[in-house]
Amino acid sequence: MKDPRLCGLEVEGRQMRAVEGGVTAARGFKAAGVRCGVKSSGLDLALICSEAECAAAGVFTTNAFQAAPVVLSRKRLESGCAQAVVANSGNANAITGERGLRDAEEVCAAAAAELGLDPEKVVPASTGIIGVRLPVERIKAGIREAVASLSADGGPRAAEAILTTDTYAKLSAYEVEIGEKSVRVGGIAKGAGMISPNMATMLCFVTTDAAISPGLLKRMLVEAVHTTFNCLTVDGDMSTNDSVIVLANGCSGCRIDCGTEAAELFGRALSQVCLDLAKAIARDGEGATKYVEVIVDGAASAEDAKRAGMAVAKSPLVKTALFGNDPNWGRVLCAVGASGARVEPDKVSLWFGDVQIVNNGEPTQFDLDAVRSVMSCKDLQIRVDLGIGAGRAKVYTCDLSYDYVRINAEYHT
Repeated sequence: MKDPRLCGLEVEGRQMRAVEGGVTAARGFKAAGVRCGVKSSGLDLALICSEAECAAAGVFTTNAFQAAPVVLSRKRLESGCAQAVVANSGNANAITGERGLRDAEEVCAAAAAELGLDPEKVVPASTGIIGVRLPVERIKAGIREAVASLSADGGPRAAEAILTTDTYAKLSAYEVEIGEKSVRVGGIAKGAGMISPNMATMLCFVTTDAAISPGLLKRMLVEAVHTTFNCLTVDGDMSTNDSVIVLANGCSGCRIDCGTEAAELFGRALSQVCLDLAKAIARDGEGATKYVEVIVDGAASAEDAKRAGMAVAKSPLVKTALFGNDPNWGRVLCAVGASGARVEPDKVSLWFGDVQIVNNGEPTQFDLDAVRSVMSCKDLQIRVDLGIGAGRAKVYTCDLSYDYVRINAEYHT
């Protein structure tokens, strides 16, 4: 089946079209995914490298227990420069003390030596079991294999190598026309559980061949994350390893400057990549049977709208009702009312899909079978109108099934 995104999107009269490759869609990037034995099976080590030094930026978890790779990546990205990312799955290298930090540095040094780079230009990422030291020698052997297999077609294998409980690889890439040139933005991500944001969530790596300053790149990344990954939740739990890292190597020859049309177009492409990946994570939530968008309109502010939407999306009572196709709409309004957002109950309206359930604080005479039919769909939209302002937000989530409990009850074993 053809990807509907390949038909292209109109951006102020310009064509933005989806392309293949993920992080290797952008010119001048290569990637690899190999198996080095961190996990019991499957690919578990990804390497992404640019042919030229990059402007670089990242956003990270605000969990107090920040994993060693988060600490090291945050420090190295203060320079605004990087050229490679090395990421493993199966082991988070989190809550491993000073030894864990030295392990992350050793992994980066090994990658740098194989690539012929300054070790400070390599940033690490890890995901998997918390509290266990990295098998550094296995990873170093894997790095040698990964460097030997770096390819401009290696994006999909890199995407596969960072998965843990995910059921499929997550990639997105777009090309947008800017003046006489074209710019590509591509990304890969992993995430299915322990997904709830505060500045970032899961692991995500984005590449672009645009030329852009590190400061502007960081501002645009934060803006993109705010309405995508920071509007995403699977289970309300924040990881120790959440990272979104972007590299820009300038190989397109197209310069992005603040306040220009080029910046507007580039920002939209960056946000679209992040949005695709955020939605893919919600669809692949651990044990999920349906993808859910919660839209809140009419709030006193955008912040209030997001606050109310996230309360609905995080509620175990709402999420389990969605799994059972149970139109227990009172759970939605209870979550909104407890969210801390300004609410005037007699002005609130609620829809499941296109069926209105509540109008100005009072239940409608809705068709129960119609609501159940809407709820049985794989994609469901819940819309709440608070009726008091112009604030709006959209939140991405999934239902909560028996399998979520099974997966997480057996995660260590």
